[in-house]
Amino acid sequence: MRSSAILRSIKTSLFRGNQCRAFSSEAVPDRKVAVLGAAGGIGQPLALLMKLNPLVSRLSLYDIANTPGVAADVSHINTRSEVNGYMGEDQLGQALEGADVVIIPAGVPRKPGMTRDDLFNINAGIVKNLCQAIAKYCPNALVNMISNPVNSTVPIAAEIFKKAGTYDEKKLFGVTTLDVVRAKTFYAGKAKVPVAEVNVPVVGGHAGITILPLFSQATPKANFSDEDIKALTKRTQDGGTEVVEAKAGKGSATLSMAYAGAIFADACLKGLNGVPDVVECSFVQSNITELPFFASKVRLGKNGVEEILGLGPLSDFEKEGLEALKPELKSSIEKGTNSVLLKLIFMYESVCLPFSSTF
Repeated sequence: MRSSAILRSIKTSLFRGNQCRAFSSEAVPDRKVAVLGAAGGIGQPLALLMKLNPLVSRLSLYDIANTPGVAADVSHINTRSEVNGYMGEDQLGQALEGADVVIIPAGVPRKPGMTRDDLFNINAGIVKNLCQAIAKYCPNALVNMISNPVNSTVPIAAEIFKKAGTYDEKKLFGVTTLDVVRAKTFYAGKAKVPVAEVNVPVVGGHAGITILPLFSQATPKANFSDEDIKALTKRTQDGGTEVVEAKAGKGSATLSMAYAGAIFADACLKGLNGVPDVVECSFVQSNITELPFFASKVRLGKNGVEEILGLGPLSDFEKEGLEALKPELKSSIEKGTNSVLLKLIFMYESVCLPFSSTF
């Protein structure tokens, strides 16, 4: 009984507003969720958290190696979903067929001595291969992109889907939820209020100064000085670096990222199932600024993005931050859409040469 009580507590705290109540007169719809990169540092805890989600009926775990063990381990948990593990490129199609939501934490984290270009070059190839398979096997799925750099991998995914003729801007999401999670945590700690009561929108992108928490819109209100706001903003922007340094170069933010990924996937599932007023921040194709992609609050529904919400009133500090982030975010987006690597990918395909996801 003790384990059952703990399990109920975890599910309630993670997935608030459990929509089982919204379907009291009918069964909760069957939903398949695929996690690509399920044996990695983010993928394993993310698989665990998705197994705990009562909205998931089928959980498909894929990676290039070690997935059967992860799937076997997770499958023993006494929750609703059926778990299947898939390994290697020849099983990728099976992993994806019929998926409603695809979560992509696949790729490598940034390691000591690795430049952003190094990270981009490796993960771009991985994202390319996975998105081509998504276009073929589950073109209508909601795609949750975690693989970094999100500011570039989301535009890459868009180009891959456009080339395949399956692109739907309402169904491609860059997962920026970790920035929101950090902003809430840091704000609550400083304001000395329960973190469960805190809401902070975070806009822009998902790296460095492109991350712009809107603390002027945070609730509940707190009387912070300008210096406090600057410090909270800086800490939110540097949250990933804080974890890397704390792990002494032996890891990055995997557990908190898995939690954030699970929260956003849960929101997508609720939207698909018709739960009203599901709003989360995400990096999506957008027209609220002059940039083609931008993170802001979006309302989720049965078709993915139902509405992109405006930025709302900004403080002078936030207005300055918004203008400061635009050049860097523009450069990252263009790197994804116009990269030499992406052109090489398409060129290689045109002459039927293979392209490795691991370089």
